[in-house]
Amino acid sequence: MARDYPVADFLSTYRGMSRDELHALQNARFGALMATAWKVPFYQRHWGAKGIEPGDIRSLDDLAKLPPYSKSDLMASVEAFPPFGDFSGIETWPEGERPPMVLQTTSGTTGKPQPLIWGPKGREVQNMILARIYLMQGMKRADVVHSVYGFGMVNGGHFVREAISHWVGAPVLTAGTGADMRSARQVQMMRDFGVTALVGFGDYLKRLADVAGEEGILPGRDIRLGLISGHIGADSASALSEAWGGPEVYDWYGVGDTGPIAGQGPDRDGMHVMEDAQFLEILDVESGDAVPEGQIGDMVCTCLHKDDLYPIVRFNTHDVTQTLPGDNPLGLPFRRIQGFMGRSDNMVKLRGINIYPQGIGALLSAHFPEMAAEYVCRVEKRDGRDEMVVIAEVRERPAGLAEAMAEQLRTRLGVQIDVELAGIGETAHLTEIEQRQKPIRLIDRRKDA
Repeated sequence: MARDYPVADFLSTYRGMSRDELHALQNARFGALMATAWKVPFYQRHWGAKGIEPGDIRSLDDLAKLPPYSKSDLMASVEAFPPFGDFSGIETWPEGERPPMVLQTTSGTTGKPQPLIWGPKGREVQNMILARIYLMQGMKRADVVHSVYGFGMVNGGHFVREAISHWVGAPVLTAGTGADMRSARQVQMMRDFGVTALVGFGDYLKRLADVAGEEGILPGRDIRLGLISGHIGADSASALSEAWGGPEVYDWYGVGDTGPIAGQGPDRDGMHVMEDAQFLEILDVESGDAVPEGQIGDMVCTCLHKDDLYPIVRFNTHDVTQTLPGDNPLGLPFRRIQGFMGRSDNMVKLRGINIYPQGIGALLSAHFPEMAAEYVCRVEKRDGRDEMVVIAEVRERPAGLAEAMAEQLRTRLGVQIDVELAGIGETAHLTEIEQRQKPIRLIDRRKDA
């Protein structure tokens, strides 16, 4: 597998490869993936409903003929075929040859948890792809890594630990979220074990820095980080670096079903899509058609490496991004994306303009040093119109700050959004940042009107 999906020698292996050579590699892997997928009842039903037969899909060039699917389709499968649904493909293997199944679930914070399923190959390649991203960003065997990805049945903490342990070789403190281990205890452990690298969701990583200060533990002196890598999303990397005393901060993107899809490299010019393992399409949110380069759309992923259990062909993440123009700065044949820019199913349309709540914090943090990173958006009906208010935590409240923030949002987004100021920690009961890996960024009260 390490020859097929290089880790430590990832850059040297692919640097200088042409797009045509990459496409040939992708096409071979797509053929193996489809051979498995056609045996799976979920796809037989999903594709058969559109009148598609195996002979209709001969290469990646035919991929757009297949209908995408999303989490709602998987949950309908679980409902009809409990407890695992009919998308794993485990029953397509002869009884004595069935591979071990790795089972995790989604968090279930928005409903019933969804099974997440891997075979041995798909699981380990996922680990390898994340490890190559970490190594590209500067993680080393000599690091001591503190992980705040959740454990329990959710996947994040488990596969992050596997990736680092199996392929980087660094020790990992598997602390989990604030619900797994109190934040104050976490920063004490980081100090005591000499943690040098921190991984997790950016929102909680910033919260940990605030807690360290409250505990009298000074980032940069008592905890000396060289690297932060995580789901930084639209949050400000510079603010996170400053909060932790100046370490390098890198972003990467993936979802529970697919594993890692793209990550920043030392060039810091967007995220490099791991196209030897993941085939990524950017589709129009409404029409489902491919968007031109640079336009925002849904990320729809086909996992070229996942051909043992639960093959993934055109999974719509409903996370939105845009591709970046120009040649790859690292000399790779891979395309680059902006990264996570919000969710299409969490989008709010105000006066015809699409607003993604997850992007609001970065706009404010970039222009207002008073911004303390935490915020939540509330949308409600007023006089028959949808209106949005951003509740933003700030370190201090100079006169006119809320009005200046609202004007910045109006200038950048083209629509009026009001701002209410809050003290540090005052939105925690709304965002649930201490209990969730992904804090709540949108409270929709339109139905209450």
